[in-house]
Amino acid sequence: MKANLSLWALQHRALMLFAMLLLAASGVWAYLGLGRAEDPAFTIKDMIIAVDWPGASADEMSRQVTDRIERKLQDLARLDHTESQTQPGHAVVRVTLRDDTPARLVPDVFYQVRKKVGDVRGTLPDGVQGPYFNDEFGDTFGIMYALTADGFSLPELKHVAEDLRERLLSVPGVGKVVLVG
Repeated sequence: MKANLSLWALQHRALMLFAMLLLAASGVWAYLGLGRAEDPAFTIKDMIIAVDWPGASADEMSRQVTDRIERKLQDLARLDHTESQTQPGHAVVRVTLRDDTPARLVPDVFYQVRKKVGDVRGTLPDGVQGPYFNDEFGDTFGIMYALTADGFSLPELKHVAEDLRERLLSVPGVGKVVLVG
């Protein structure tokens, strides 16, 4: 004998109505629980280290600055690779962490990078400026404001901008406010 699902559903209307309402309610509950982030959270696992040495040739920068930094970073746990660009008087080292590095560990690893490069800083030649670290280049700005005011001096306008910055930081969802100028 074949089971007739349609006949069974017609004979048990109350049970079918309950099942449909239960499915609809669970669908609404799941929809209301969906994430609403406009920009999903992700972690950039790269850091830039910039070093300046005015008057140095590209070869001097490479041998005495870039190579020392890269050698010291080879001991770093979770390091995938480093890339460097060396020019006369300027070098940039890009540190890339392995893809399997958990997002919660990235700030600690970048702290270790700063410590290791700090250890090398004392061995760099006289006249070297930096190293300068940038691990926030993945930040994006949602809104930019420009402030102008006739009759205000620049220090007064800066004070107003700093007050506005503090007020904006108290708004829920605002992560960073940068003053430029």
